[in-house]
Amino acid sequence: MTDFEFQVDNFMLFCSSKNLSRKTMASYEQALKLFGQYLKQQFKIDEVTKVQTGHIRQYIKYLRERGKYTVVSTEESKEVNHPESRSDFKKDISTATIANYVRNIKVFFNYLHDVEKEIPKNPLTNVESPKIERKIKKTLAPEQLKKVLSQFDLSTFHGYRNNVIMRLLLDTGMRIGECLSLLPESIDFKHKSIHIINTKNKQERFVYFSYKTANELKRWMKYRDRYSDSPFLFPTIRGTQLEVRNYEKALRDAGVKVGIPIHPHQLRNNFAKYYILNNGDWFSLCRILGHSSVEVTQKAYLDFTDEEIGKKYQKHSPLTFMDI
Repeated sequence: MTDFEFQVDNFMLFCSSKNLSRKTMASYEQALKLFGQYLKQQFKIDEVTKVQTGHIRQYIKYLRERGKYTVVSTEESKEVNHPESRSDFKKDISTATIANYVRNIKVFFNYLHDVEKEIPKNPLTNVESPKIERKIKKTLAPEQLKKVLSQFDLSTFHGYRNNVIMRLLLDTGMRIGECLSLLPESIDFKHKSIHIINTKNKQERFVYFSYKTANELKRWMKYRDRYSDSPFLFPTIRGTQLEVRNYEKALRDAGVKVGIPIHPHQLRNNFAKYYILNNGDWFSLCRILGHSSVEVTQKAYLDFTDEEIGKKYQKHSPLTFMDI
């Protein structure tokens, strides 16, 4: 084991002790293993103390040029994932992905410098992450959402389940991972609320649902109880927990049938936009989404088009409500 690999293993143990999510830890480990491979192959570097700022900048340049899935952290993963068969194989890596890699590497070297004191100087101190051009997230019209919902076969267990999940995501703003880990006892029909325990930031919170969704959930739970004794609210037909990637595929496939690109996080984004467009306030939206501040909510989700701003303005124009 090289010094770099040893330090990465130590870092991952540190992350485990901080109770970080599996998704975050997997992102760190993949980014660091790929960076370690690059340092070894290009510069014959396998010690963290030898990494310099120039190596980081060279790596960013390399990422911009190499193309998607042309490098893997382990050769065994090629046999499982078959990256060469992907439609986006060798296409440009997005700036957002490169920025994420740089951020993960920066967290690692911050740990080495600030926590463990393993390196005298942090090579990422003067390295700026690539600037990401924010794209306006598309708001799906009610007609489009209705078309996608209609693609789920309500006569089948999985079709009915997927339809209800989509409705619940759109009505509550939950993350898909939070939704799929729900248990029936998390639902409070009296207050029309859901207690979410398995959150991204480990902070429990409540989300709320409408009368319409309350009726949908009651019907689903009666149906589910006839065919499953699973502890999960939205199980597979075998009773196991439905995996995020499997629901993502089901939703994407439903959208493809009607020519509408869609994914679960887009439903969370649409919930947020419609909440504000329907005169909801930023503070309560921040609480519902589980963000640390209103600024985080505004920055992460609310990209309004000029048309949406124009329509909202007409509802709130000062002169409209003045007798002058």
